[in-house]
Amino acid sequence: MTLSPARGEGPASERTAGSDAVAAAVADLMPRARTELAELVAFRSVADPEQFPKSECEGAARWVADALRAEGFEDVEVFGTPDGTESVYGLLPGPEGAPTVLLYAHYDVQPPLDESAWHTPPFTLTERDGRWYGRGAADCKGGIVMHLLALRALRADGGVPVTVKFIAEGSEEQGTGGLQQYAEAHPGLLAADTIVIGDTGNFRTGMPTVTASLRGMAGLQVTVETLEGNLHSGQFGGAAPDALAALIRMLDSLRDSDGGTVVDGVEPFPRWDGLPYAEEDFRRDARVLDGVGLIGAGSVPDRIWAQPSVTVLGIDCPPVVGATPSVHAKARASVSLRVPPGADTEEMTRLLVSHLESHAPWGARVTVERTGQGQPFSADTSSPAYRAMADAMSAAYDGQEMQIAGQGGSIPLCDTLATLYPQAEILLIGLSEPAAQIHAVNESVSPEELERLSVAEALFLREYAERA
Repeated sequence: MTLSPARGEGPASERTAGSDAVAAAVADLMPRARTELAELVAFRSVADPEQFPKSECEGAARWVADALRAEGFEDVEVFGTPDGTESVYGLLPGPEGAPTVLLYAHYDVQPPLDESAWHTPPFTLTERDGRWYGRGAADCKGGIVMHLLALRALRADGGVPVTVKFIAEGSEEQGTGGLQQYAEAHPGLLAADTIVIGDTGNFRTGMPTVTASLRGMAGLQVTVETLEGNLHSGQFGGAAPDALAALIRMLDSLRDSDGGTVVDGVEPFPRWDGLPYAEEDFRRDARVLDGVGLIGAGSVPDRIWAQPSVTVLGIDCPPVVGATPSVHAKARASVSLRVPPGADTEEMTRLLVSHLESHAPWGARVTVERTGQGQPFSADTSSPAYRAMADAMSAAYDGQEMQIAGQGGSIPLCDTLATLYPQAEILLIGLSEPAAQIHAVNESVSPEELERLSVAEALFLREYAERA
């Protein structure tokens, strides 16, 4: 889907000159942006104290707070949320009567996974082949820097024309909902006329894109128990019920013969009718091995943007090295459910739990713990803010028309904001285009994308203020 720009009022020469000035300001700021992103990436801010010290997240939060104070933000605060993490808030007052825009990003990151598989250290920003590598470079510490760049460019070219609220979340990747719960308890804090979520990405590098839909998510830990303790597989195997085998059978029941997701009681959802995504492009983006087929049925956008999916994230079982000949008494898996727009995450989670319990073989005991969830989100792309963003992105990307895409990932806060502030317009942009390989080893960001999207955001804030 493409949203054509609808130019605002004012002589074209004046508008072009304004765009050029903003672009020049951002270009001048890029060396500083690289330095700041390197400082942010250096914090090992995984919001899980079992993996990294909590002080790493605290350090990143204070870096963001200091950056906001340096930009003239007022009421800057690092506050605790109910899930035990911290978010950062600041207010930058605009001209009297100006609209309020909330800028969002998060400073927490995914674990680096196998650090030996990174070509360069994951928490050291490293330039290679025209990209900047490091955990969080695109998702979403780069989003924080993008917001700062846009504001600085506007200040260098006449000032910020809107009131800005800035919020940096500390547990988005964990999906534990701390900021969601805090916002619900303090509904005035994040109230705004328009909200820009800097946590998605262009459909492809160099193609300006807004994300109009997100799948919701739910996380489950499934534990299966069959015996009081492990047994010798030679003495008892063949009759003793194996918990690991039971778990594997349960998880396999979530796939049909094509590999598509199956959950008892869940019917197919409407197909995606927007921006196409060719299978050969998806295979390249996903780095699918030659000869290996894709799973599921329907178009690629159907499968990743418009339909539910279940993924097994991990299984607790003995590694091959050091394994003993045992029948296992207990096994556990982490399971992720993605919920398409139009569905209710709570109901879908209930159906998934029921499915797993009903597919447990041999009377195995099943315990399911919910580890986090969030509702799906759909945006109104006909709103005035989208028209302003279309103009801004077209100017920043040399006349290219803005594309509208979906995303299979989740940002649970979006639905919370839409519920709290139903009149607010919510736009999703960001640096996580396919080449960024977010959540994987060797995550990276394109500095050209960072530069252009910072220009686009700055021009959007100006366009939006003029139209408001």
